[in-house]
Amino acid sequence: MMRTTTTLLLAIVLLASCNQYKKTPSGLAYKITKGDGKVKLKQGDFVKFNIEFKIAPKDSVLSSSYGKIPAYMVIDTSRSPKHSFLEVITQLSAGDKMEFVMNVDTLKKMGMLEYNNMFHARDMIKGRLEILKTFANQADVIADRTKEIEKEKQSELKAVNDFVAKKGIKTQATRSGALVEIQTPGDQTAKADSGKMAKVMYKGMILETGREFDSNMGTPGKAPLMVSVGVQGTQNSVIQGLDEALQMFGKGGKGKVYIPAMLGYGDAGSPPVIPTYANLLFEFEVLDVTLPAPPAPAPAMPNAPQPKKK
Repeated sequence: MMRTTTTLLLAIVLLASCNQYKKTPSGLAYKITKGDGKVKLKQGDFVKFNIEFKIAPKDSVLSSSYGKIPAYMVIDTSRSPKHSFLEVITQLSAGDKMEFVMNVDTLKKMGMLEYNNMFHARDMIKGRLEILKTFANQADVIADRTKEIEKEKQSELKAVNDFVAKKGIKTQATRSGALVEIQTPGDQTAKADSGKMAKVMYKGMILETGREFDSNMGTPGKAPLMVSVGVQGTQNSVIQGLDEALQMFGKGGKGKVYIPAMLGYGDAGSPPVIPTYANLLFEFEVLDVTLPAPPAPAPAMPNAPQPKKK
């Protein structure tokens, strides 16, 4: 009953401001605040923008690029989905801002989402965006985004360094900037060097809040994690910050690693347990270090048929 009442109040507020909000044919409610830009976006433009989504009635943030790495896209009017801000994107110019409201029920009817723990019947998704800049070509976009990524990395590195400094924790930095607290270095003759397999017990937490999101420590039946050290993008690989930290330990080693978001799950996060741009803390123990199993030999090819003698 409370959810229904709150959602109705949201709808009433939106209707009350109908003199400010417009609606697209699919029912998207939107309001544009004009900036200084005069040239509207058009097909083929490369655009840099900030965008944020909240789920109402609680106004929980689903994702946001504000204060982080902005979003980039190319305008393609031939593929504009319905009930999306993209329906009206060509009404905007650089410097313009827009607020919009999407109806979860409408999105479900369109087959764009399903009801779950995050999205419920009668919920609304409230969004806001700001067009920051346009670019003439993709090369300029790549150069600009590279600068934004580096700025974000430096911000995260500062946040992680400030965190350990405030708590007086003694750490060593990995080559990319994750901070490692070595409690027990382990057997340095059996070190988790690149190319080896490490058997690891771990607990992962959000750095700022301490909220645990994954663990195989202290849970009966939870097997150790087998990690291909120094290898990214394979079935047995782990995030970069943890991978670099493991290489500082040997068999029996114990420690913690404080990981800036861009060395973890970055701007994607791992919904719903790890938010976007989340700095992380992992506690871990290296139970064993071994050489990887040799690859299975290729199956023998049958002998090629011999040509018949004449």
